[in-house]
Amino acid sequence: MNATPQATQKATQQTVISVRRWTDRLLTFTTTKPEGYSFTAGQYARMGLPDESGMIWRAYSMTSAPADAELEFYGIIVDGGLFTTQLDRIKPGDPIWIERQTYGFMTVDRFTEGDDLWMLSTGTGVGPFISILRDPFVWNRFRNLVLVHCVRHANELTYRNELAALENNPPGGSPGPARLQVIRSVTRDGPINDNGLLTGRITTLLQNGELERKAGLQLSVEASRIMLCGNPEMIEETRRLLHERGMRPVRRAIPGQFVTENYW
Repeated sequence: MNATPQATQKATQQTVISVRRWTDRLLTFTTTKPEGYSFTAGQYARMGLPDESGMIWRAYSMTSAPADAELEFYGIIVDGGLFTTQLDRIKPGDPIWIERQTYGFMTVDRFTEGDDLWMLSTGTGVGPFISILRDPFVWNRFRNLVLVHCVRHANELTYRNELAALENNPPGGSPGPARLQVIRSVTRDGPINDNGLLTGRITTLLQNGELERKAGLQLSVEASRIMLCGNPEMIEETRRLLHERGMRPVRRAIPGQFVTENYW
């Protein structure tokens, strides 16, 4: 079956530019950007790769900034996954299909007021937050930016050098009022000789207060705006904890304190 004619009705064929392997399962890849393509930091795209039975489509958040000339994505190879089996084989020069439409509502512009933006992520759920932090807009919107990245093993803590650079040099040339803190935690490794690395799930760190102590900030209805991206279990449990603190999700035309996106 040739899926290409069907794909052209909703997508454009782009080219893989680069592939970076963080581990044997984690990779970042860049592609050419369709002409006129625009998105808001935090959104995702649907992309297609062919196999013997047709075209397989999956959603991936952009990690690139909206103004970048290329698109960048971050993903994990799942054993036996139909799409990721094909993704694991990509190399520079290969074709990849990207839908013309962009998706997602986990964007900073959904929040009203608030001084502190908390971005809580597990695994590859950090992807949309990389895009948000690469966008100068967020640095002028908030006073404090707190990125929390929780993974099973320390070697899964990707983008560390870039995030360290952003802590000292915000994007855009002229730094806004925001200050970035990156808090990292692991759940499976034993004691680690890594200064500042926490141990435990995000929900545990919220319940015992360690997350707020580490950031030097308190979560509050007035000041805090929170984005959750990662596995559904973390999101559901964190939602419950936030509800207990009087926080509510952002709804259409109804202000709230948090937005969520499952990333599984």
